[in-house]
Amino acid sequence: MKILLGFLFLLPLHCFSQLGIGVKAGLNFVNVTNTAGINANSKSGYMVGGYISPKPKKIIGYRSELILSRQGYDYKSNTNTGTVNLDYLLLPQLITFNFTKKFEVHVGGQMALLLNAKVDSSGNSSSGTLLDYFNKFDYGVVGGVQVSPVSGLFIGSRINISLHNLNKELPIGGSNPNFVPKELIKNNVVQLYAGWRF
Repeated sequence: MKILLGFLFLLPLHCFSQLGIGVKAGLNFVNVTNTAGINANSKSGYMVGGYISPKPKKIIGYRSELILSRQGYDYKSNTNTGTVNLDYLLLPQLITFNFTKKFEVHVGGQMALLLNAKVDSSGNSSSGTLLDYFNKFDYGVVGGVQVSPVSGLFIGSRINISLHNLNKELPIGGSNPNFVPKELIKNNVVQLYAGWRF
């Protein structure tokens, strides 16, 4: 019985010791596609999160991440200017190619959940909540590179390409507020980050 209890106690510790855990933070550079009508410009934001993955022993591995990401766009219409801030929870699932201990390539897919939407505008007038105008679920593909100049520290860059529409399709006879384009748009995000691997 003692042997069994000892095994059950040590097994989680063994599994935990085989995992790499990291935290990271950085900047987003966001661009939205097909923005005729609102003259949307690229916008900077932030990201912060962490990951778990097996410690790299082979050339191919995997990584699961959890990231809070501020995205959105700046806009200018005929009547006002402003900024749309969109806060997402990103869930990237990545294949990692560990060419050396200091250089990795990441590719994979990503789901995203819209947590909050806010507009800072010089003349905003709209009915309903902002979340009513944007899709709460997004998905896409991601790819990037990461280097580890010293033990523990890593620096990376990544591009997230959305495959789902950012805003909802306009109902027949309906109208959007002036900060939401009539066309369906998508997110493209470049992330630059630094972090620490434990």
